Amino acid sequence: MKKAITTLIEQRISANQFDPSKTLSIADIEELVRLATLSPTAFNFQNWKFIAVHTPEAKEKLKAVAYGQQKIADAAVTFIICGTLEAHKGLAKALQPSIDAGIIDQAMSDAWVGMATGAHTDNPQRQRDEAIRSASMGAMTLMLAAQGMGLVSGPMIGFDPAAVSREFNLTANDIPAMLVAVGYAAAGNWPQKPRLPVQDILTIV
Repeated sequence: MKKAITTLIEQRISANQFDPSKTLSIADIEELVRLATLSPTAFNFQNWKFIAVHTPEAKEKLKAVAYGQQKIADAAVTFIICGTLEAHKGLAKALQPSIDAGIIDQAMSDAWVGMATGAHTDNPQRQRDEAIRSASMGAMTLMLAAQGMGLVSGPMIGFDPAAVSREFNLTANDIPAMLVAVGYAAAGNWPQKPRLPVQDILTIV
């Protein structure tokens, strides 16, 4: 018998058609993001930011800088998922709850902060790579969380990053990696498209 997560992965689609009459509560939006933040990040950076675009006014503003994609208006919410630069500067704070919970000690936290600082200071490419990785993992977990709540989702890369940053007051350290529309399915969505055979993309050594 298949595990529930396997079924969710196999049933997930990238939705383009959403029922505009159905909304999500603030509690549901917060739960989606809570689950998304259970994704892994290097050093437990948690170097991400989620902007939930759900009011009609905010949707129209986002739609205007995302090439007029109607699903932004129709979905219950569209998340702007950002990775953040200079994550090493906030790492001590991010690790403090793990110290408080007895998972790691202060010495380990200090060591991680030292390693991260050495690796990321004056290294904008590594900072950006890490930001995109973290945002992408958070986005995937959010989409699976939506699937588990009986919703559909659609990731989008069709947007103007500079305009999104400007319209939604992002900082210079916030890198919008993708948009993810979430809501209830309407008619007309494609099923999950077939994937390449595992044999074509897997090497076992």
